[in-house]
Amino acid sequence: MPESPHAQGQTADAPPSPEHFIQTLMSFQKTAALKAAVEIGVFGAIAAGNSSAGDIARATQTDARGAAILADYLVVLGFLTKSDDSYRLTPSSALFLDPASPANFGGVVEFLASPEIMDLVLSDPAAYVRNGGSVGLANVAPDNPVWVKFAEAMLPLSIPAAEEVAARVAALPDPPRKVLDISAGHGFFGIKVATALPEARVAGLDWKIVLDVAVRNAARAGVGDRYTAIPGSAFDADWGSGYDLVMIPGFLHHFDESGGARLLDRARASLSPGGRVLATEFVVDEDRLSPPWPAAFSFLMLATTQTGHAYSTEQLCSMARKAGFSAARVEPITPPHSLVWFE
Repeated sequence: MPESPHAQGQTADAPPSPEHFIQTLMSFQKTAALKAAVEIGVFGAIAAGNSSAGDIARATQTDARGAAILADYLVVLGFLTKSDDSYRLTPSSALFLDPASPANFGGVVEFLASPEIMDLVLSDPAAYVRNGGSVGLANVAPDNPVWVKFAEAMLPLSIPAAEEVAARVAALPDPPRKVLDISAGHGFFGIKVATALPEARVAGLDWKIVLDVAVRNAARAGVGDRYTAIPGSAFDADWGSGYDLVMIPGFLHHFDESGGARLLDRARASLSPGGRVLATEFVVDEDRLSPPWPAAFSFLMLATTQTGHAYSTEQLCSMARKAGFSAARVEPITPPHSLVWFE
């Protein structure tokens, strides 16, 4: 059989090679190197003018041999450049990994490479593949502290999408005044809507330990007097009714289609007349092979949830119909996110 056109690391006319297999199997080294570089401050040190391995070692209080080997590996990975004995940041590293940059992504390491996530993914992958999902509740366990790490670490990835969602909500012909943010996490999807719409009041629903982060963020953003916390499970908590907008950012992918439909049905029943429901998701094409990030995301859901995965537009439409909506309309926003309206 011909190899998949989506396979990486080998062109059609290249001789067979085990290199792609070995490189993929050793990918944990890439995670380790980035985690170390962020933690000891390599990118900030280079941005401050420490260009040699010795300079980097002194600036980061790191062993010189360790700093040199790490810096060379970061060059191999494409995060640094090297000329003679001098290291420089690439444009992407300068933008996203220099702690002084307003677009710094370094903190994302604290969630994506956290011990909790790494253990779920790497400790026994055959088990969750055989099981068709995590063995146990994993990331959807009640009051899981990993979501506090998510709320505190994932802002660089979440805020641009939250700002775009808020802009589209504010542009509606009848902007909402009563808003529910389900699985609020850091709270910024609701906070950005409250910022864009001074008349809007927002309720955030999540586990209490996570909502504490959202409440602090709302106060810092100047909307704390219009932000209410509803602690508990999205499937069981009494969240009230009469909402002009129910938002479900980055949550449906934790469940199978029937679980998502059950949540959407609750959301639909809590709407005011003319109210709307929206979600943000990593939407995959119908072949489930692209775009790359959403397509790969399903494997993370296999490891960390019992039934979750990334959905295609048709699957979201099917979920919508099961919940009493007529369809799901998908709009692209800041990659890798998509905005989904349930209508």
